Amino acid sequence: MDLSLERPEGYLYVRRVGAQGITLIDRELTASFLLAPDKAIENWPVTDANMLDASHVQELLVLKPELVVLGTGARQSFPAAEFMAGFLRKNIGIEVMDNAAAARTYNLLADEGRRVIAAFILPPG
Repeated sequence: MDLSLERPEGYLYVRRVGAQGITLIDRELTASFLLAPDKAIENWPVTDANMLDASHVQELLVLKPELVVLGTGARQSFPAAEFMAGFLRKNIGIEVMDNAAAARTYNLLADEGRRVIAAFILPPG
C-alpha cells in the first residue's frame, strides 16, 4: 500500500508498506527496524511482538520519544504487559497497531513535528 505521493521535507517517512518490507523514503527495509524523524536504526532483532519484554524498553527510550507507535506486522498483536508498562511508567504513550496503520500514524505525527518513534516488526527472512 502506497502511503505518500509527495516527498515530505525535514523528516524520515514511510512511503510504502508491504507484507515483507517497508519502504522508507526510497529504500525498502526487509528486517525489523526503529524509526525516528531524524534517524532509522536497522536490523532491530525483534521478529514477533511476543519477544518484547521490559528489557526492550530502554533501547527505545534512548531515542527520547514522546510517543511510541509499535507496528506488529500484518496484524495487530499486543506484547507483554511489562513492555507496555515500561513506557507508561515514564509518561510516554504507546500505541500498538498493524504496520500499515503504524506507518500512517507515524507519518502524520512526524509531519506535525512530534517526537514520535515507530518500531516496525517484520517477518524473518
